[in-house]
Amino acid sequence: MAATSNVILKPDQDSQETQEWLDALAGVVANEGPERAHFLIEKMIEAGREEGIDLPYSATTQYINTIPVSQQPKYPGNPDMEIKLHSYIRWNAMAMVVRANKHTNVGGHIASFASAAALYDVGFSHFWRAPTKDHGGDLIFFQGHSVPGVYARAFMLGRLTDEQLDGYRQEVSGKGISSYPHPWLMPDFWQFPTVSMGLGPLCAIYAARFMKYLDSRGMVEAKDRKVWAFVGDGETDEVETLGAIGLAAREKLDNLIFVINCNLQRLDGPVRGNGKIIQELEAEFRGAGWNVIKVIWGTHWDPLLARDTKGLLKKRMMEAVDGEYQTFKAKNGAYVREHFFNTPELKEMVADWTDDEIWRLNRGGHDLFKIFSAYKAAVEHKGQPTLILAKTIKGFGMGQAGEAMNISHQQKKLDTDGVRRFRDRFELPVPDDQIAEVPYLKFADDSPEQKYLLERRMALGGFLPARPRRAETLPVPPLATFAALLKSSGEGRELSTTMAVVRIMNTLMKDKQIGRHVVPIVPDESRTFGMEGMFRQYGIWNQQGQNYVPEDHDQLMFYKESKTGQVLQEGINEAGAMADWIAAGTSYSVHGVQMIPFYIFYSMFGLQRTMDLCWAAGDQRTRGFLIGGTSGRTTLNGEGLQHEDGHSLLLANMIPNCVSYDPTFQYEVAVIVQDGMRRMFAEQQDVYYYITVLNENYEHPEMPTGAEADIVKGMYAFRKGGESTSNLRVQLLGSGSIFREVIAAADLLKNDWGIESDLWGCPSFNELVRDGQDVDRFNMLHPLDAPRVSHVEKCLKDTTGPVIAATDYIKLFAEQVRPFVKRTYVTLGTDGFGRSDTREKLRHFFEVDRRWITVAGLKALADDGLIERDKVAAALLKYQLDPNKPNPMTV
Repeated sequence: MAATSNVILKPDQDSQETQEWLDALAGVVANEGPERAHFLIEKMIEAGREEGIDLPYSATTQYINTIPVSQQPKYPGNPDMEIKLHSYIRWNAMAMVVRANKHTNVGGHIASFASAAALYDVGFSHFWRAPTKDHGGDLIFFQGHSVPGVYARAFMLGRLTDEQLDGYRQEVSGKGISSYPHPWLMPDFWQFPTVSMGLGPLCAIYAARFMKYLDSRGMVEAKDRKVWAFVGDGETDEVETLGAIGLAAREKLDNLIFVINCNLQRLDGPVRGNGKIIQELEAEFRGAGWNVIKVIWGTHWDPLLARDTKGLLKKRMMEAVDGEYQTFKAKNGAYVREHFFNTPELKEMVADWTDDEIWRLNRGGHDLFKIFSAYKAAVEHKGQPTLILAKTIKGFGMGQAGEAMNISHQQKKLDTDGVRRFRDRFELPVPDDQIAEVPYLKFADDSPEQKYLLERRMALGGFLPARPRRAETLPVPPLATFAALLKSSGEGRELSTTMAVVRIMNTLMKDKQIGRHVVPIVPDESRTFGMEGMFRQYGIWNQQGQNYVPEDHDQLMFYKESKTGQVLQEGINEAGAMADWIAAGTSYSVHGVQMIPFYIFYSMFGLQRTMDLCWAAGDQRTRGFLIGGTSGRTTLNGEGLQHEDGHSLLLANMIPNCVSYDPTFQYEVAVIVQDGMRRMFAEQQDVYYYITVLNENYEHPEMPTGAEADIVKGMYAFRKGGESTSNLRVQLLGSGSIFREVIAAADLLKNDWGIESDLWGCPSFNELVRDGQDVDRFNMLHPLDAPRVSHVEKCLKDTTGPVIAATDYIKLFAEQVRPFVKRTYVTLGTDGFGRSDTREKLRHFFEVDRRWITVAGLKALADDGLIERDKVAAALLKYQLDPNKPNPMTV
């Protein structure tokens, strides 16, 4: 019979023999322990497979707690005291949401924290260490929807005021607190923005990995620091949540702990109504190589499980699906007796229990003792990341207002009866005549409860969450360090701006003061960007080193992995590389040491593919350089539509603290990078840079004298045109690869039509529009002051003629500055889908080459009445431009 992975076991043909084997196993467990039993079972399975027996791998275990009662450690705290404290925190978390919604519609979530309260409280009380001089501190990625509970604890510790809690989700006044973890809005409090589903888990993995990187390179001492990520079971449907769990296991990130709050509900209903999300996630993570701990049943189940000598209760636990478990907790004890204990044997098991006792059967995620056991096992585990699957109830304590109900996630208000039931459930000292007010509760400063709450945190180093804003300033090299890039590349010596960036990185990495702080990050394209020289010189970081001889070991630039390597090579994984870059770019706050990350990627596969992470990077106040390689829609020979970027700079401009540039020449790159380093690592401004670079080789001119300041502002005088007998003149603007076509168009206008051009390099239309809008705003708000003038207006003030701008991006990129160009303004760009061909043909296709720019200049002069229109027609004929050519936007 053919082997099958879905083995159907036949009825037991020899029960006596079966019992003998089971007795033997029980004897080993009793006399030699479970580890020995585990070893023997594994050896039996191995031997069975060698005999040809089909024994398919199972990544799941029984639907019970991983840690049995016999192995639970003693609880180190005062559980009665902690339960009382937790009840107050629960109340205040509920109160702040209910109070905020009495007179506003700003929202807020109650149910998520209600399900996770004990999971957080045990961590705060016994595990999570704040940074001290002796310990770097743990990193906690809080689940976004649970933040009312974090605020409530901070309030009870005196870190937040009544006024701030009353301003929950009401921040415009400056007194409120943010809806979710937002470091941009609360820069001294939150460390990690997590509420965009899936980003928290992904970033937590790379934060743990980067901690290992810093430790192995001697930049920080990781000791026993941990990264904790709190995740909702519904959040695991996001591909980012599980997308890097294989990397975490492969890299042996035993400093990483995931806690998945399995309340079995998404926003609208069950996560897996017909299945079991805990079992599904156990299989996913265990199969990926994680240590998995299940915390399913609370202490009240222990005596029943002890009675379950025939395994009938465990069988029933496995049979019931999540949709049923949700219904059980939305009903009552009588319902559970009837529908869960649904066989004569199971009913007999609880025959001497009242309905109230059955209703008190608790889930493990609400039980301090079970949670502590899991956390302790997790922090002590070596060689693997750990997943804790904690079963909870969404809306725990909300009763008829939303406990285990499909509506619970959206529940933002409780009526007076709901508040009263909440008070009674947790035995809180709120008089009936104050129920409607939903008052905040606090203990007196000298009370045993307040002292206990504070002492637990002080024993762990201080308050969490907390975010340091600065680290030691880095000595940024002056611009003169890159003097070679400010000069002409020399006749016949062609290079790309990508080569210029790599040259800058190499210069920085050789710097004795800051070289070790540079973090080159690249997906699987190092050779594309000319970075393979870094392999041998600096090494690719791998905490296991290189346990093989690379096939190119006899070559100059062989592939070298090293425990102290400096390059982070991420494989074909832009999201992971972006998470790595965020970890490096926030190291100043998280680890107290500034790192200088350069993440270089195909520009089309950067912001477009990872925009949510780019936005989160801004929120998290990341500092560093994003380098968009092979940028522009017409520069990448042969690759075609999916590879050709014509819009990433517009995406960059959507992020308020992203400073973006599209340079053409190596001196522009040098000026921009050096100024960015000054802002980010000397002055420690919370900005980051996106710089597009090219794979196109050409000669580079010397930087115009005194152009540095205007390059940074986004527009500088590249070359003034000569005198013209006709007095006809145009202003030509360009950036990136197309600026060279603009320069060539100036020659055509002069040589073919006798028209002079002033040439303006515009490495950042984005910075220009931000400047212009800021000027307009100032002038509107200060009508009696002397009006300010935008940088674009200053540059064009003493010039004449229409203005033509051309870039390798869609027209909207250059269109942004139209309000500040006070005359005829024409923009050329690459609107439409990219396609494969040569650069020359693509630039003609998209109508941005020198001929099209020349025609645009002539047409603008004709529109201004300065030349006759027949010159435009003559130019079309001369340059063989087809008037009936299809609009590239449409084909």
